[in-house]
Amino acid sequence: MARKSEFILVGRLGRTRGVHGNIWIIPLTDFPDRFLDLKEILVSKRDTWELFRIESAQLLGSRPLVKFTGIDSREEAARLTNRELAVTSDQLVKLPPDTHYVFDLIGCEVLESDSERRLGEVIDVRRCPANDVYVIRTNNGKEVLYPAVSDFVTRIEVEQKKIVVRSAGLLDEADEEAEK
Repeated sequence: MARKSEFILVGRLGRTRGVHGNIWIIPLTDFPDRFLDLKEILVSKRDTWELFRIESAQLLGSRPLVKFTGIDSREEAARLTNRELAVTSDQLVKLPPDTHYVFDLIGCEVLESDSERRLGEVIDVRRCPANDVYVIRTNNGKEVLYPAVSDFVTRIEVEQKKIVVRSAGLLDEADEEAEK
């Protein structure tokens, strides 16, 4: 099986439920119902992946619960707790226009809209109640938080790994320190 970095993480296995091998999924996705239509999923095992067939899947509340083929007891399912779950890129949920997966944004260069000057690179995206926030490592290595809202983000070009923003003084302070 392929190495871990070749797939997209979508969840982690949690605690067991009942005595017949059912196990909760802790989703790392905005689409917890995505697990209902899967016939198989990749489950981590050290530095590689194992393909598991899904016998059944359901949502209880908004929490996904699965039963894997061949895992028929609480003890067998418990051995899978804390393992990561992944899918291939062709199994990703199709996103609406002007939305992006976080993994597509990580590593994008951040450019100033007026001058195309490089301001830094997105190293993480944090989920906040009002809006997402980009964690940008500036040219001088400092990490700054930048609101991921249309008032400030003018263009995202995932294929070119570029995000164009209005700096509006939000990133200027970090840049001024770099020039000193």
